[in-house]
Amino acid sequence: MTATQAKVVEWFVIGLCLAAVAMIFQPFSLTLFSIGCVAVVVGGLAFNLIPVCRPGVPASALIRVVIIVLIILGIAALLGIGTANLYVYYLGTLR
Repeated sequence: MTATQAKVVEWFVIGLCLAAVAMIFQPFSLTLFSIGCVAVVVGGLAFNLIPVCRPGVPASALIRVVIIVLIILGIAALLGIGTANLYVYYLGTLR
């Protein structure tokens, strides 16, 4: 990865996080707020790419980190959905 490519990826991640924070704190639209909430999570996970964004690091290393971050996001989503389903099942058995 060249120095320019590393800076582009780094600034993209930083821009994503800044845009997410702006969407959360805007007072106009609940849709933008929802998109901002998702973008904060994605941006937080994308910040794991920053240490890999250095000149001389192969692009395959960056892609490997992206795949790992996506797997972590998928596992977290499955755990959240599974926990919610178990909670609904638990509340259903109380009646």
